[in-house]
Amino acid sequence: MPVKLSEIGVYAFADVEAKWQAKWLKEETFRAKCDRKLPKYYILEMFPYPSGKIHVGHARNYTVGDIVARYHRAVGFNVLHPIGWDAFGLPAENAALKRGVHPKEWTYYNIRVMRRQMQELGLSYDWRREFATCDERYYGFQQKIFLALYKKGLIYRKRSEVNWDPVDNCVLANEQVIGGCGWRSGAPVEKRMLSQWFLKITAFVEELLNEIDNLTGWPEKVKVMQRNWIGRSEGCSITFKTSKGEDLVVFSTRPDTIFGATFLAISPDHSMARKLAETDSKVANFIKEFKKGSVAQEFLDRQEKTGVYTGVTVDHPFLDRKLPVYVANFVLMNYGTGAIFATPAHDQRDYDFAKKYDLPIERVVASPNENNDELPYLDDGILVNSDFLNGLTVDKAKKAIIQKLCDIGAGKRETFFKLLDWGISRQRYWGCPIPIVHCSKCGIVLLNNEDLPVLLPGDVAFEQPGNPLDRHPIWKHTKCPQCGGGAVRETDTLDTFFDSSWYFLRFCVDDANSSDLLNKDDLASWMSVDQYVGGVEHAILHLLYARFFSKALTECGLANIREPFANLFTQGMVCSVTYRKENGDWLFPEEVRRTISGGYEVIKTGENVIVGNLEKMSKSKKNVVDSDDIVKKYGADTLRLFIVSDTPPDRDFPWSDDGVEGCWRFLNRLWRLFVYAHSCGVGAKRCYGIENLAFENCEKHIHQLRKDFHRTVKNVTDALEEKAMNRVVAYLRDCVNSIYQLVDDIDTHIDAFSIIIRELLKLLAPIVPHICEEAWDMLGFEGLVSNASWPSYEAKYLEISMINLPIQVNGKLRGTIDVAVNMDEEMIFARALAVPTVQNSISGKSVKNKIFIRGKIINFVV
Repeated sequence: MPVKLSEIGVYAFADVEAKWQAKWLKEETFRAKCDRKLPKYYILEMFPYPSGKIHVGHARNYTVGDIVARYHRAVGFNVLHPIGWDAFGLPAENAALKRGVHPKEWTYYNIRVMRRQMQELGLSYDWRREFATCDERYYGFQQKIFLALYKKGLIYRKRSEVNWDPVDNCVLANEQVIGGCGWRSGAPVEKRMLSQWFLKITAFVEELLNEIDNLTGWPEKVKVMQRNWIGRSEGCSITFKTSKGEDLVVFSTRPDTIFGATFLAISPDHSMARKLAETDSKVANFIKEFKKGSVAQEFLDRQEKTGVYTGVTVDHPFLDRKLPVYVANFVLMNYGTGAIFATPAHDQRDYDFAKKYDLPIERVVASPNENNDELPYLDDGILVNSDFLNGLTVDKAKKAIIQKLCDIGAGKRETFFKLLDWGISRQRYWGCPIPIVHCSKCGIVLLNNEDLPVLLPGDVAFEQPGNPLDRHPIWKHTKCPQCGGGAVRETDTLDTFFDSSWYFLRFCVDDANSSDLLNKDDLASWMSVDQYVGGVEHAILHLLYARFFSKALTECGLANIREPFANLFTQGMVCSVTYRKENGDWLFPEEVRRTISGGYEVIKTGENVIVGNLEKMSKSKKNVVDSDDIVKKYGADTLRLFIVSDTPPDRDFPWSDDGVEGCWRFLNRLWRLFVYAHSCGVGAKRCYGIENLAFENCEKHIHQLRKDFHRTVKNVTDALEEKAMNRVVAYLRDCVNSIYQLVDDIDTHIDAFSIIIRELLKLLAPIVPHICEEAWDMLGFEGLVSNASWPSYEAKYLEISMINLPIQVNGKLRGTIDVAVNMDEEMIFARALAVPTVQNSISGKSVKNKIFIRGKIINFVV
C-alpha cells in the first residue's frame, strides 16, 4: 500500500549529506582517471585564499564549477576537477600581528576549516591533487621555476620606484594605497627607489595582445580589459631642440595636434628634471613634494595637476614659436619617454594644467557639429589652424604629420605599450623565498637545485614593522655556493601572483606528492583548462600573468602550452539587499524584503517610498552570509539549488532568505515524491532497460508525460551546455510539477514512472547530488547516481506544435505560458502580459523593452 504524501516526514538532510560525502571521499568517487583514451575535460575554479571561512559568494563560484564538472562526467568525459589554496600573502602576517599566532599556523587552520566547508557543500573535487602554495614542496618547485626564468633572461633586478609605507617599513602594492595612505598604517605613502626583481612580461607583449583575438571562449568584456591594460599605442617620437642646446624627445599618439601645442611637460623622474634640480631649488622642491605621493595610477589620476616652470624652452618644429618646458606631476617615466607636448584644447590633463597656470589653449580639431565649441574637445573631427593639415580628418592628419616629421628628421614612427614588466619583489615574510644569495665577491649568485628548497625560518618575530627576514641573522647569513665565502640571502619574497600563475599546471601532475616539477605527458593529457571559472575582478592581473607564465615556461622547456584557458566564465557576485526610506536611513524592513535585480528597486508601502539597493557582500560591511549557517539549517543541496535558481550565473545575485526557504520546500517536495514512488514499487526492479515496453500499455496522458520528459532532457542539456543554471532549475521544477499532476497514476504505471524518476534523478544530480544519491540508493539503482550516464532523448518526441515559454521580468522568472510554435510575436507578448504574476511584477512600472527569443524566452525590462 502506498504511503500518503501528507504523512511523509521532513527530509533529514543532515544524516543524508554526511553519509554520501563520507562515501564519495572514501571511494575517491571524483578521482580523475588515468585512461587517456577517454575524452578529457579540465574544469577549474580559481583557487581560494584561505582567509577563514567560505561565505555564500564563494559557494556560488564553486557550485557553478561543480555543476559543470558533474554534468561532463555524466556525459562521458574523464573530468579533472582539482582544488588547492592560494595561501601566501600579507593577510596572514597581519593575523600574526593581531592574534599572536604564526602565519603558517593561521593559514593551515583556515585551510582545514574551508576544506571541511567545501566537502560539506558536496563539491566533486579530486582531493588527491590538493596542495597549498605555502607547502614546502610547492614553493620549492616554484624556486626551480624562478631559476629557469632567470637563466632564460626573463627575470632581472633593477632599481625601481615603489610605494613605501614609512610606518610599516614595507612596499605596498598600488591596491594597498587608499587616498594616498597605507591601507593598514594610515600613514602618507612615499615614493622610494629600491632594488626590485622583475619578470620580463614585455618580452611577450605582442603575442599576449595578438592571441586575445583567438580566445573565442572568453567574455568579450575581459578581452577588452586585457587589450586596454596592454595598451598598444601607435604614434611617433618627436625631437625638440631646447634652449640649452640639448634634444628633448617626446612620444605622442596624437601628433596631428602638434600645431596646438603650447607647452611641454616632463616627468619629475626625467633625467632633465633631475639635472635641473641640482641648480634650481624650485624644481628640487617640487620633485621632493612629488616623492611624497603614491605611484598608484588611481592616486595619480585623482591628484591635482601641478608643475613648475624650468626656465627651459624648445623650438616648435613647424612654427616660429618657443614652448616652455614644465616639470609636471601627471607625466610618468614608465610610459613613452617621460615627456609630452601638451595640447590643452584636446586633452583633459593638459587643459586642467593650462587653466591652472594660465597657458594658451589653441583649438586645432573642429567638431563636425558646428555648435560644439566646448573645450577640451576629445573626439574625432577635422583639422583647423594647422597649416598643411587643415581640412584633413584626424586619421589622415596623423599619417601626414608623421611622414613630414620623418622627412625633416624631427621624428620617427614608434609603437609603445602601456604594459610594464612585472615587479615581483615583496618585502614580507609570508611568501616564497627567492633562491638568490648576494656575495661581496661574486655578486648575485643563483642557488643550485640541490640547495632547494630554501625554506622559510619558523622562528620569526612580528612585533616590529617591516620584513622579519631582514632581522633573522641565522637564516639571512649563509655561504656563497660559488666561492664558499660569506653571503646574505635575498630577503624579498615573491609576489603571490607568481604563485597563482602556474598552479593550474601543477594540478595536471597525477599525484600532489610527485617529485616531478611538471610532467609534459600529464600536461599534454590535460592542458589547456577546458573551463576556468572565477570573478571578473581577476580579468587583468591574474589572467594576464597566467597567460604569460604558460608562454614563458614553454620557452624554458618546462611546459608545452601557450594559452592556458580555452574557456573562461566570470560568475556574478552574491549581493545583500538593503532598503531605505526615501532620503532616510538604510534598513531591512520585513514588509518590503524581496528579491530585486538591476541594482535597485523602488517600492511603495503605504505612505513611504522604499528604495532597495544591491551591495557587494564583504566582511568590512558586515553583510556576509556564512555558508555554514545555511548548510546547518537547510543543508548543502538547498544552498546549491538557491544560488543557481533565479539569476543567470554570470550576473550579480541578490541574497534572499525567502528564496532559501522556497528551495528548502522544493527539496522536501522532491523527497516526498521519491518516498511515495518507492512505496508504490517504483525502482530498479521495474526498469527493464527497454523504454518502449514500459510505456506500451499506458494511457494518453502518460505518453504525453513521456514526450514532455524527453523535451525536458533536451532543454536541461542545452541549458547546461550554455551554463544557464537558472534555466536548468526552471525546467526541472516544471518537470516535477508535471509528475505531481499525475502522482495518483504512479502505483498503476510503476514501470513507466520507474524510468522517468530514474532519469529525473540523473538530471537533478549535478545541482542537488545528496538527495539524489539517497533516492537512487533507496530505489535500488546500481552504483552511484554520480557515476550514472546522462539521460538521452529521442528527436521524434521533440516535434511539437505548442511550447511552454518562461516569462522573465528584469531577468527574473515570473511565470510561463503555453503558446503555439508559430504564434505571432505581438500576440505572445499580449498573452504574457496577461499572466497574473507578471502583472504583479510590473505593476506601477513602465516597460522599457520587450525581448522575445522564439522557442526560448520572453523578457520584459521595466
